[in-house]
Amino acid sequence: MIDLLVVGGGPAGLATAIHATLSGMETVVIEPRPSPVDKACGEGVMPGGVRALSALGVDPAGHELRGIRYVDDVHRAQAAFRDGTGLGVRRTVLSAALARRAGEIGVRILPGKVDEVRQGPDAVTAAGLRARWLVAADGLHSPVRRGLGLDLPHRGPRRYGLRQHYRLAPWSHFVEVHWSRDGEAYVTPVSDDLVGVAVLSTARRPYDTYLDRFPELARRLRHGTIVNGVRGAGPLRQRVRTRVAGRVLLVGDAAGYVDALTGEGIALAVASAEAAVRCLRAGRPQAYERAWRRLSFRHRLLTEALVRVSCRREASRLIVPAACRMPQVFAAAVHALQ
Repeated sequence: MIDLLVVGGGPAGLATAIHATLSGMETVVIEPRPSPVDKACGEGVMPGGVRALSALGVDPAGHELRGIRYVDDVHRAQAAFRDGTGLGVRRTVLSAALARRAGEIGVRILPGKVDEVRQGPDAVTAAGLRARWLVAADGLHSPVRRGLGLDLPHRGPRRYGLRQHYRLAPWSHFVEVHWSRDGEAYVTPVSDDLVGVAVLSTARRPYDTYLDRFPELARRLRHGTIVNGVRGAGPLRQRVRTRVAGRVLLVGDAAGYVDALTGEGIALAVASAEAAVRCLRAGRPQAYERAWRRLSFRHRLLTEALVRVSCRREASRLIVPAACRMPQVFAAAVHALQ
């Protein structure tokens, strides 16, 4: 019997496996997709996430990020990070770096799919493996979470995301968030000649139709070349009954999700991975629920507030002007999410 079975080989699952292995737990990861794992993602890692990855021995190649800039047709507001720099990094590059580090320290990554989880008093069984504990890090629409009956009914706006990459030299070291009445576009430089552009909205439209809402951004992107297809995700908001069910813990997006608007997904995934392993090592799995709520509190509070405003067409147009008029408040919000 192994110590820990991790379902999902994305950043949350691999970070959990690395933390667990470094703490002395025998760990196996189950992942159905070939490495490196890709998904629709804004691809910006906040400074705290960069530090957390570095502590795991993971330093992927990317593009330095110095802060956040909000943009609309008339206004610009920006705030630099106070505690170090962030990193724009292709999701596949990050996944490959995490998988490489996991392999270096002896994590086994097996191809497979988890259809059923069976729990006993001392062990959990899935995909033909028996473990003391199982971490479900299988994404936004986690099959493990659903199978355990931990999903809650949807409440609030349904938001969707699409992402594409352009061969184009970045024009800024900031993540740019372009606002319109119909949603936001996130521009993240991920290398010296590549930018990722993700759009988020309650409307479901073709990617090119979204870009029509951001004329300045669309003009810049005409100088680049599309290098891959559009990837999508949604609905983004996922409500979860609890993050602990017997010997199963939920980590990363599987643990519940508000929105991608504030760009903290990777940082929270790595932080929740560390918290889950710490609770398991202490023999206190139930403590993970409280730990998760504490570490995600500021993110959930600020993201929820911004989503509520952004989904109201008349209110959303006031966000960038407000950030311009109150630069200290904007800077404090950016600092809180580091």
